[in-house]
Amino acid sequence: MFKNLFNRFSKDIAIDLGTSKTLMLIKDKGVVIHEASVVAVNKKTGQIIEVGREAVKMLGKTPPHILIIQPLVDGVISDFEVTEKMIKYFFDKIARDNTFFSPRPRAIIGIPLDVTEVEKKAVEDAVLFAGAREVRLVENVIAAAIGARLPIQDATGNMIVNLGAGVTEIAVISLSGVVSKRTLRIAGNELDQDIVLNTRNEHNLLIGEKIAEDIKLEYSKMIHSKEKAEYDLKIRGRDLLTGLPKEVPISCEQITKFLERSVRSIVDGVKTTLEITPPELIADIYQRGLVLVGGGSLLRGLDTIIAQNIKIPVRIIDDPITCAVRGMGIILEDEKLLHEVIVPTMRDEERS
Repeated sequence: MFKNLFNRFSKDIAIDLGTSKTLMLIKDKGVVIHEASVVAVNKKTGQIIEVGREAVKMLGKTPPHILIIQPLVDGVISDFEVTEKMIKYFFDKIARDNTFFSPRPRAIIGIPLDVTEVEKKAVEDAVLFAGAREVRLVENVIAAAIGARLPIQDATGNMIVNLGAGVTEIAVISLSGVVSKRTLRIAGNELDQDIVLNTRNEHNLLIGEKIAEDIKLEYSKMIHSKEKAEYDLKIRGRDLLTGLPKEVPISCEQITKFLERSVRSIVDGVKTTLEITPPELIADIYQRGLVLVGGGSLLRGLDTIIAQNIKIPVRIIDDPITCAVRGMGIILEDEKLLHEVIVPTMRDEERS
């Protein structure tokens, strides 16, 4: 079924199609697309106005005839047509910037755990209809573990937590496969909602999701700052009592409290996954520790909180946002690994 697959893939593209971000990598060129998974559409004409970060700038600022669409929800496609157009836009952009790149590439793309056959087919079709000649799938946690340089092909326990925007995926991997796993609908977007809700309830201040995300990112940066974490963040929004613009100071301690429930759910998810993991692999994890990847792993103090609760070392991978797509790039260069980790689909059965 996968005869000569590595040779056919050797110079093509890896895609991390996420709820919040889309990343694309070309062998020997590295990451060539790192954009928001957001599209601005003219409702009257159906035409794409902007894609990526330029579309994000329009959030909350558009007239009625312009829609801002995030075509993926919880890591799976919710708007097929817009997803296809977004991928094609990125393919065309790469082709313009790289003369050697074919706008009809062969692609490997990451998928969440526990996706249905219908959801797999939607991903394949979206990439094919966008112009790809051939598509193969790999689980995101497997790709991220490879990008983190974990020895997943060995008979040893590797635990990884991939904190994305739509879902948090927790997995224990051994011999190139997922042994135990848990998927949580609590991830980066849920943390943004926590900030929106608590700011409303405690300060009578209405803010948008984009502002909440900016607050979360600023809060997360403080772990790397030499300044004391006690200084206040200034949040601007609409006063729900007067309807007028208002600015309020919110301390880091308050934001920590806002996020406490969701962080606790992530910790509980890690514990639950460990409880269903074979004891032989637990011994490996206890020695080797747990790895955090994905944009959510940059949340201030999350690694420390998890480590304190599970009594196992926790580390954040360098450049955790690109970890999965870099892992796919490694897969493209390793024929044996490629055969081991590719997820079979109904289309593969039709080929055989």
